Amino acid sequence: MSTNVSQTGNCSLPYDQDRVPLLTLYSVVLVVGVPANFVTVWLTWIQVRRKNVLGVYLFILSVCDLMYLCTLPLWAVYISRGHIWYWGSTACKWTGYIFFNNMYISIFLLCCVSVDRCVAVVYPLKSRPIRKLKHAWIITMAIAIVVALGHLPVFIMDEGNADGQTQQRCFEPGQATAMVTAFNYARFLIGFLMPLMILILTNRIILSRIQASESIEKQNKEKVRWLALGVVIFFLVCFAPYHAILLTRAISFHTMTDDHDECRFDQGIYTPYSIFLGLSTINSAMNPILYVLSSDNVRKEVRRGLSSVRSWGSNVPQRGLSAASEARASNTGH
Repeated sequence: MSTNVSQTGNCSLPYDQDRVPLLTLYSVVLVVGVPANFVTVWLTWIQVRRKNVLGVYLFILSVCDLMYLCTLPLWAVYISRGHIWYWGSTACKWTGYIFFNNMYISIFLLCCVSVDRCVAVVYPLKSRPIRKLKHAWIITMAIAIVVALGHLPVFIMDEGNADGQTQQRCFEPGQATAMVTAFNYARFLIGFLMPLMILILTNRIILSRIQASESIEKQNKEKVRWLALGVVIFFLVCFAPYHAILLTRAISFHTMTDDHDECRFDQGIYTPYSIFLGLSTINSAMNPILYVLSSDNVRKEVRRGLSSVRSWGSNVPQRGLSAASEARASNTGH
């Protein structure tokens, strides 16, 4: 298979190698994620209106996932056209800003969901004065503001200057700089490692407390155990490969002194980098499943909705049969 390459500075990168897997991945994520998150927005909003604290985190999380997914068509077109960005630097920077903002807001909100569940399990009575709807909204807004401020450097990075490049690249790995390196370290430590530790700790506490309880049935304990493991494993699958690449790129900034070695490193790491970044989008499509598993109230709403659909479907033929019988009776004079 031939591989087309394009120039980034003085180094050619294999931009064509990721085309088929990324387009396939983005298509599947969009088909699954968009309708699933629309349904989840509706279900979690019902919980917010019922003063459910967990519903606030889940509602904003699903909104963020939808915003995140809305950037995928632009990236898909960009990749399908050979990594050429046709919409200018401003659109490139805003698309990248929305994409990365919502990735990390989602990560921190997943931490909020786990912490809230942990507090509710460990301190069911004492936590009631703390677990208020107002507090959940404040925490959510604080996370959004901090993440938004932390990603402002996106607007001054050279990688977003699509107009200033002959080949119109948008946030492709280029010449490493101190700013990009510091940004990568921060994203790995604050945006991945710290949330991972929070998820592991809180789910471990939840699991221990539930397993030690004698009032909970064995079947329910198994559900909690698989949910705790699923949350951590799913987080690792979606985000660990991409952030490992970010850390590797950051470390290489200090160790690569020769331009030729740096070019070979960039060429070797480029395709895994782009594929792993695409892999992180799966999180937005699969989060609704975690919502349903983590919240009893959301599960009840889903069951109530499915019951309504089934009852409506079973009544439609009966109503049609009844109407036909009435029409025949009318025609025969009965």
